[in-house]
Amino acid sequence: MSAIHVPLPVPTYPEVRPPPELTGTAKSEYDRVLAHFADPEYCLPGTSPEKPSKLTEEECMWLSYECILRYIRAAKHDVAVAIKRIEDTLKWRRDFGIYDILTAELIEPEAVTGKEFVFGYDTRGRPAFYMCPSKQNTEDGPRQIQFVVWLLERSIELMGPGVETIVFMIDYADKAKNTSISTSRSVLNIVQSHYPERLDYYATHRPGDSFEDNIQPVKDDQGLWRSAEARDKGESHDPNQPSAKLLELDQLIHDGWGGTQMFTYDHATYWPVLVKMCNTRREDMTRMWRKLGGVVGIKEWDVKVGVRDEKANEESSQ
Repeated sequence: MSAIHVPLPVPTYPEVRPPPELTGTAKSEYDRVLAHFADPEYCLPGTSPEKPSKLTEEECMWLSYECILRYIRAAKHDVAVAIKRIEDTLKWRRDFGIYDILTAELIEPEAVTGKEFVFGYDTRGRPAFYMCPSKQNTEDGPRQIQFVVWLLERSIELMGPGVETIVFMIDYADKAKNTSISTSRSVLNIVQSHYPERLDYYATHRPGDSFEDNIQPVKDDQGLWRSAEARDKGESHDPNQPSAKLLELDQLIHDGWGGTQMFTYDHATYWPVLVKMCNTRREDMTRMWRKLGGVVGIKEWDVKVGVRDEKANEESSQ
């Protein structure tokens, strides 16, 4: 393969299924949380005077069907705890500046060396978030944390229908400049508190180690990779089957990881493509969300499938 310096497009595979319909206790839990936030009179408690107490459009879109279920699971099905955690995250997202302060321009200085980037997807469409500590280029500070969060948000935007989690690829190939304990703790606290049910597994690369030995599942245990031919032949994604692997070679970086993608990070090429790709996808999903009603509780599945099918129809008519 020739050299590549840009992120890969959102894949159209695998053939995932829509979220199942809720019944019994699960439906009751969901309905109670939905009713709390869908109330026309709802105001976010504990907000500062300069911030609106009503939920904004971005916040209503974030508060999707799948989002509510993620928080219910994280709260171990305690509805009151789930509501409290959602409200804590809504306030944190405002205070952190997810929708206004946290811009590509603000955090770009952190990105120039390629110490963190998104490239490729696993066999279930989960975006791969690469971290290369040896390429650290800035001193500890709030912007390092902002960069991680910004890239997490972009990774979420690049998830296809039915995908809710991210995979981390951590490269220890070169001597790394360790992130401070305080920065690491801050990032960990943010992920645990405000991105529940978002991490699936992580892989590490160390010189001399077998890649297979460095896969660490967060939620489940599966195989490592399979060929693009196996995918294109429609071989099973069942993790109990030998052909079901985590990473396909044509979605994996060659250097250090053994894939077939000759990717190297070139900031001047990669960065504008990533920013444009995510901006376009966010605009498309927002437009589709509005088309579906623009309220709390709309399914991410419906939004993403709507965008996917719309793009497919546009391409077929050309």
